[in-house]
Amino acid sequence: MSPKVVQLDNPLPPGEIHVVPDVYSLYWTLPDAEAIRYYVGVGRDELYEAGEFTVGAKKEWPSWTPTPDMIERDPDSYAKYADGMPGGPENPLGARALYLFQEGIGDTFLRIHGTNKPSTIRTDVSNGCARLTNEQVIDLYPRVPTGSRVFLYEKNLLPRA
Repeated sequence: MSPKVVQLDNPLPPGEIHVVPDVYSLYWTLPDAEAIRYYVGVGRDELYEAGEFTVGAKKEWPSWTPTPDMIERDPDSYAKYADGMPGGPENPLGARALYLFQEGIGDTFLRIHGTNKPSTIRTDVSNGCARLTNEQVIDLYPRVPTGSRVFLYEKNLLPRA
């Protein structure tokens, strides 16, 4: 699905990212209570981390290194990449990545990034990051300046049908 400009029920300041995991949506806020909505995949329940962040860095075709926690949880999948993987089409961070930082911590190792696995969009699949298709992260990337505020909302805030 392509990004879509939507009207927000509650106006938000322009130039922010809001990730609402219950509807697998990332909103890049615009003036006049509008936003561009992108569909995302989010972290598995126990790995999803809500909070307020800033975009501390941006990279095109970033390299990737699994965290020690990822290697400990699933050594068969991640240990072989302990020294990192160069950027490129097979890299799990995809075509672009926004690096999420927090005051007093710096890099949180959470990312908003692309993926070469579009079937994972609108699922709880990742180790904590929000992922877009490569095509959509390429669309989002130039819109978001370093220093932009990012809000990852708690899961299960919306009533279930």
